[in-house]
Amino acid sequence: MTQILPQQLGLQVNSVIYQYTTLKDPNSDMLVHVQNENARGPGYIFRETDDWSGLAGNTINKAVPVGLIDISYWGDGSIVVEGEGEVTDAYVAYGYQYTPCEDPQSDPECPGYVDMTAPLPENVVVDDGSQYIQDELDRKANLRDQKEEEERLEKERVEKEKEEEIKESLEELLGSINTDLLNQQARVLHNALVATNYLPRNYFEMIQGGYYPDAVMLKDKRLPDSKQGLRVGLASELKHKQLVDLQYGQPTKEEQ
Repeated sequence: MTQILPQQLGLQVNSVIYQYTTLKDPNSDMLVHVQNENARGPGYIFRETDDWSGLAGNTINKAVPVGLIDISYWGDGSIVVEGEGEVTDAYVAYGYQYTPCEDPQSDPECPGYVDMTAPLPENVVVDDGSQYIQDELDRKANLRDQKEEEERLEKERVEKEKEEEIKESLEELLGSINTDLLNQQARVLHNALVATNYLPRNYFEMIQGGYYPDAVMLKDKRLPDSKQGLRVGLASELKHKQLVDLQYGQPTKEEQ
């Protein structure tokens, strides 16, 4: 529609004029929809339906008044065939009117027109847009601070939940350990008490220490060599010497 209607502030469509020719079998059903979508909402801003069911093909010229609908509402237009047949030589036009003073600056005669070439009074301050820029920067900074604060609170919440989980796990572990230790100590104490009931009373009496004369005492730290061992060792040494002399041809005392 931007290529069909002038995009002028204050322009309003007041009618739709269309023409087309149908090619169809007289016995077939056929509907033709001439329509425009609603550019500012769902559905259609305009839809006219022609029923050609049971009719032979022909040409139609039609003008449909639509009141005064602002140009901003008019979306894409189309002709849709429903049933058996086709449309040829289609033509659609829009009637409109223009209200010049919809924009006061469009004509010096419009109410509210401001002469931009006239000098400004001395007490008028021109807004150069700096305040708007500053307000926009402040708004973005506030949004950023708010986001950072939300992220910080979320991080603290997650860390706190983790600490609580670890604390609960430790408490459960310590509780189970303490219970096991108490049970073990109780069993040891119980066994000890049971044992003492079956042992004789003098089992737990202390035995006095001291010197016992019948005990074997060593006069010095070194035991003397055995004389019998010395004789056995000497005989072995002499026998070894005789064997060596026989091997190397040395004469014994008997041979000499």
